Amino acid sequence: MSIRTARVASLIKEEIGAILIREYSSPAHGFTTVTDVAVTGDLRIAKVYFSVMGTPEVQRKTMEMLEGERSHMRGIVGSHLRMRFVPELQFVHDTTMDRVDRINTLIREIHKNDDELKHDQ
Repeated sequence: MSIRTARVASLIKEEIGAILIREYSSPAHGFTTVTDVAVTGDLRIAKVYFSVMGTPEVQRKTMEMLEGERSHMRGIVGSHLRMRFVPELQFVHDTTMDRVDRINTLIREIHKNDDELKHDQ
């Protein structure tokens, strides 16, 4: 990734994060966080990775909202960033935090079982 694409990705990440806080913070959409943005070398496409804290239903509604508001968000990004061409936004649900939470839960269960075994002896 070149310095220019990295800088553009960083600016888009900040801007979309601010947009989500300003305009789309609602319990129906859970707690949405932009985790990363990857921009193609020609700056035509920006993949916006996001995570959502909430139930699977809340995550689904958030994805639908993001897809529906994609052109609106692109317009806001374009008005705040001085670029000849504003990249097309593609939203990708980042499930890393869900996997981390699941692993932590399993580890806690293992330690709980270990503690129970020690008390039984």
